[in-house]
Amino acid sequence: MATRATPGRVKGETLHDSFLRHRNFRWLKIALAISFIAILGYALIDVEPRPNGGSWYGYTLGTIGALLILWLTLLGVRKRAMTPGRWSLKAWTSAHVYLGLSLIVVATLHTGFQFGWNVHTLAYALMMLVILSGIYGIFVYATLPAALSNNREEMTQVQMLDALRAIDRQLHDSAQPLAHEQAALVQESLDQDPFGGGIVRRLSGRYPTCASRAAHRDIRRTTGLAPDTGNDPLERVDALLERKEAMLARLRRHLQLKAMLEVWLYIHVPITFALIAALTAHIISVFFYW
Repeated sequence: MATRATPGRVKGETLHDSFLRHRNFRWLKIALAISFIAILGYALIDVEPRPNGGSWYGYTLGTIGALLILWLTLLGVRKRAMTPGRWSLKAWTSAHVYLGLSLIVVATLHTGFQFGWNVHTLAYALMMLVILSGIYGIFVYATLPAALSNNREEMTQVQMLDALRAIDRQLHDSAQPLAHEQAALVQESLDQDPFGGGIVRRLSGRYPTCASRAAHRDIRRTTGLAPDTGNDPLERVDALLERKEAMLARLRRHLQLKAMLEVWLYIHVPITFALIAALTAHIISVFFYW
């Protein structure tokens, strides 16, 4: 996802920078203040026999943490409305990031560092997974959009696919004079889905069974032995396969970067719903036994 330069944006600034730096790191300062107060209270307040989630201070931190989690889940709803001002989407996203990170301190101190095989620890573990997946999301949005833009070289995905189809049409026509075995290699290249293999292959960017690469290798071996006439169909097919490989590499890299930008949401969002369910069970069980 490339960001276009605007008159009010400093050269080189990205959307990632703008929401993290929003209002001179306002929400980072607020998150640090919350974390500092939580740590200070944990250190100074004497809880017997030891700090735990069932103490009055533990309940206070637990309430703050639960309210933060519920508020943070509203970002998905908030994204539907683009509004300026103090609670713009940029401000909301900045708060989402930094207050989400402050939960590491608040929730950990709420537990009193007491963990076990129970719903309370499950809620904590799910919260940490949500936060870690969010950190990954921040990282990829900081690094990958520029790589995505550079790889496209001002071409859209549709334009790249159109260019690939144009090469395939030329390959089909150029392969007609070839011998049967050589034409069959080209046909395999045309018939194969060059992007098949699922999300794992797309994320890895590796396509070991690529028919175009195999056809190019075999055709190149043949053209290396044939005399250079300057008008040899094999030479033309060889050149077209080379162009196709280059375009496939660019498209596969494009799809890989897009997948890396999007895949974290398939972890972040479902685990967030699981966290809400575990948090609800945690709260109900606490008040039931309380």
